[in-house]
Amino acid sequence: MHHFLIIMKRYFQIARRENAHKIILPILLVFFIGSAAFFWFEKEAGLTDSFWWSIVTMTTVGYGDISPMTIGGKITGVLVMIFGIGFLGVFTAAIAGFFIENRLLENKGMKPTNFTDHFIICGWNFRGDDIVAELRADPKSADLPLVIIADIPEKPLDDIQIHFIRGDVNPDTLEKANISKAGVAFILSDDKLDSHSGDAKTILNTMTVKNICPDVYTCVELMDPKNMDHCRMIKADEVIIVGELSTNLLVQAALDHGITRMISELVSNKYGEDLYKIGLPSYLTDKDFFSVMCELKKQHNILCIGIEDKSGQNLIANPDTSYRLKADDMLIVIAKDRPDKNI
Repeated sequence: MHHFLIIMKRYFQIARRENAHKIILPILLVFFIGSAAFFWFEKEAGLTDSFWWSIVTMTTVGYGDISPMTIGGKITGVLVMIFGIGFLGVFTAAIAGFFIENRLLENKGMKPTNFTDHFIICGWNFRGDDIVAELRADPKSADLPLVIIADIPEKPLDDIQIHFIRGDVNPDTLEKANISKAGVAFILSDDKLDSHSGDAKTILNTMTVKNICPDVYTCVELMDPKNMDHCRMIKADEVIIVGELSTNLLVQAALDHGITRMISELVSNKYGEDLYKIGLPSYLTDKDFFSVMCELKKQHNILCIGIEDKSGQNLIANPDTSYRLKADDMLIVIAKDRPDKNI
């Protein structure tokens, strides 16, 4: 309802600016005067028929179910067609202008947004398309709106759920992106710069995001692992080093042939089994890890491979079989589809 009221307010603002509101009065005058004249000249026509005839004539629909038989009625019809079509054409052009302007402003990144629980992508590089594709492949984020903040000429992807804001990452563009209501912010590296300058820009963007909205979860992309500590100092939630993962996979492929195919499957939402993080089902509280793993595999065909504690900072891969799970522990699992919250 709130979004509908905003849209209607925008309609009226455009209509006023284009003087479309001044066209409504002449349209109504043509309608009522034409109906009254038709009712006067055509004695057999009722008032309802006269109103119907005026609407059909002004909009050039021309059903032909009601037509003037007298000279006065025919003259009235000519005047209603000439003036009615003209005024309606001007009004229609003003409304069409709103939609065209609205689309142009959006594609050029000049419109603010009021999304909530959305994802914000700060910066844009050649990996941006893949990031969006992965987000769309997961049911959890398939329908979530995305906001891209980037200093590029126009919206990079034609997706109705993607909103574009042109410019650098600064308080003004972040406010337009409604950062205070966002769920996650991606801060991408700038491939046009060298690793030193690019990481400096990324760290500055992360600092700006965290200063304005400390609670938003940030996923930061760096080029040089030496700058990892700088991101931790400004409270970045997760940091990914460009190229580091691919290097590790290459080495692993040499040591254990074919294993990278499984890893690629697990980190992609597009096909096969995937990695997920879920809450511990209440009926499994205080049970040992082995029992939890067996229960989830037996009942839901889910493989539990790790535990994350409530702080979100400590993750244990392949815990001891005797490890006791607490109510606020999170499970790292492998499953074909995102597990239901109520498993």
